[in-house]
Amino acid sequence: MPKVPAYSITTDAIATEAERAGGDVENIDISNVLKLDELELREMGPDDVHMRILAVSCEHNIQHAATADTINIADVRGGRVFPGNSALGEVLAVGERVTKFKAGDVVITHCNGGPDKYGFPTRIWAYDAEDSVGWYGKESVVGAWQLIHAPLECGLNLWEIAALPLRAPTAYHMWRRALGIYRIKVPRERQGTLNVMGFGGGVSELFLMNAIAEGHNAYFCSGSPARRDALEKLGIQGIDQKAFNRFASRDDVKAFSKEVKKVTGGEGMHLVCDMLRGPVFEAGLQAAARMGVNVSSGWQLSQVVQYNTTVMSVKQVTIDHTHYETVEGCEAATELYGRVYKPTIHEEVYAWEDLPRAHHEMHLNVQTGIPIARVADDMPAAVKGLIP
Repeated sequence: MPKVPAYSITTDAIATEAERAGGDVENIDISNVLKLDELELREMGPDDVHMRILAVSCEHNIQHAATADTINIADVRGGRVFPGNSALGEVLAVGERVTKFKAGDVVITHCNGGPDKYGFPTRIWAYDAEDSVGWYGKESVVGAWQLIHAPLECGLNLWEIAALPLRAPTAYHMWRRALGIYRIKVPRERQGTLNVMGFGGGVSELFLMNAIAEGHNAYFCSGSPARRDALEKLGIQGIDQKAFNRFASRDDVKAFSKEVKKVTGGEGMHLVCDMLRGPVFEAGLQAAARMGVNVSSGWQLSQVVQYNTTVMSVKQVTIDHTHYETVEGCEAATELYGRVYKPTIHEEVYAWEDLPRAHHEMHLNVQTGIPIARVADDMPAAVKGLIP
């Protein structure tokens, strides 16, 4: 198989940038770590698909890989990792046993890297799954089980579709778990309409879209006016995170809790999609109603959390840490594109060569929506009408 241009993250690049930044993760410029490289594609097997990448979205796990803030995954993977967990591509060729796809099909990826006996991943593709190679390259060879037909007729444009392959299954998984746990404790006849809140970005947006689709009250706590405005058009009420100094002190958390009680008539939030750990965790728990559920996936700000177990026990609050969906769940989440999931896209669609800058700007938290990079200059006829 040929060699293709692809972005990589190496231990040397991480070390050099960490030294330049004085060891401060906040000062790391990810565009100095995520660098264009060359990848030799593996030989295609009978169950594989060879595809070219059309567009990709930026994901927070690449921030972790580039900053090594929680674990130096490039070091664990032997000094170099080819990232990219979420992509939209065109099939070029398929192995002899592949019947689900054919050349010319447009597909999306998922990143379940190693399903356990229940179907849930023990590893994430292009991150900690052994020998996995991601989709931040011009082409890729991957097992057919890793792909889903792109729902080109769902009503979304191409960039919106490209925003969802990782985020939609994550939000879908978190929603069905949070709602299921709550319903074990509180049946519908005792509390029909729920107050649902999400912190932060793309996954929270989609989580709240599930809530709205099922008739619940939804609140989006974000520091981005553009993102709050976009969701308010869907009936999701915005709460300005910056008004509470991003919960820097206990007084800020108390003021936020008071605001939550105000907007919910004293009830609080029955379901909370937490901002993936760290300082917001306390705010998320403070916002929880009695019998509430706080659900999260990942570790955007920290791997370690603390909370008062006595208070949570008395309030009957359930704290649930999730990872990622089953392969079947990824398929189910894809069915909601356009009908339920209508993502907010950053105003600039980045060029392929600007993908490192896109990740740095994501690290700086200055984007107005989910960042997308166009990889292919020449798009297939099937998607040209979907490019805004």
